[in-house]
Amino acid sequence: MSVSIFNTKEVQEFLNLASGLTQSAGNDRTKAIVHRLLSDLFKAIDDLNITSDEYWAGVAYVNQLGARSEAGLLSPGLGLDRFLDMRMDAEDEALGIANPTPRTIEGPLYVAGAPEANGFARLDDGKDTAGHTLIMHGTVRGADGKPLPNAKVEVWHANTKGFYSHFDPTGEQQAFNMRRTIITDAQGGYKFQSIVPVGYGCPPDGPTQALLNQLGRHGNRPAHIHFFVSAPGHRKLTTQINIDGDPLVNDDFAYATRDGLVPPLVERTDDASIKANGLNGPFAEITFDITLSALVNGVDNQLVDRPRLAA
Repeated sequence: MSVSIFNTKEVQEFLNLASGLTQSAGNDRTKAIVHRLLSDLFKAIDDLNITSDEYWAGVAYVNQLGARSEAGLLSPGLGLDRFLDMRMDAEDEALGIANPTPRTIEGPLYVAGAPEANGFARLDDGKDTAGHTLIMHGTVRGADGKPLPNAKVEVWHANTKGFYSHFDPTGEQQAFNMRRTIITDAQGGYKFQSIVPVGYGCPPDGPTQALLNQLGRHGNRPAHIHFFVSAPGHRKLTTQINIDGDPLVNDDFAYATRDGLVPPLVERTDDASIKANGLNGPFAEITFDITLSALVNGVDNQLVDRPRLAA
């Protein structure tokens, strides 16, 4: 039997009570958010006739999500991270702000404090013998289109097993492997040597994949490389590129693929290119130029403050 009580005076007054709207103490913004979320949940229970068994299964799921530290994985998987980007894009459009280099989601695996290098950095430690050498480079430009010296390019990516240092369950990677902060040179250039990463999937026994299974969805990402790029007078850019040719490049469970963020991957086998980069054999090359946007009235109006690992 299905009943509907959401719109009754008793329930509406109870929502005000439960969310603290009847109290003078507390935070008004928190109260407003909790009231809306509780209201939406109460209404969903009513509209969908969610049973007590189903509700408590949901509570158990939230506990599992926290115990496995997968909330930051489920968020992009359900499109919430992409939706926040869509809102920021819409805000920029309303303000007439162009973003020549698109933003896209950060993901949950950034670690602050990566070693700094000027102009060029070697990201990998050479121990991933399955890796194919990658040379990636480009120019960082300001909102005026001019090259930006001393811009900060933070870059991080996975190894050939799809694991990131500091989150690698095998324990094989040293701290900050495949993570660096590169300060652009006098011409705004950055360059790094690493290996071509591979994509990864959600832990198959974890709560994120369990929910995706219920939705009939996979939990895999194409190979990709993350970036934070920042410079004085400009907004910090959060973006990532996908590796061209990956079969999942347009089927990312985290919805991070965007036009302009799949630069060509070119295989270099000629002696001149190999010698010019100080290498001993063929390598893959990616060129990716980055253009930042200016502050809005002197403020980075879209800087995201969120919990992040620091080491």
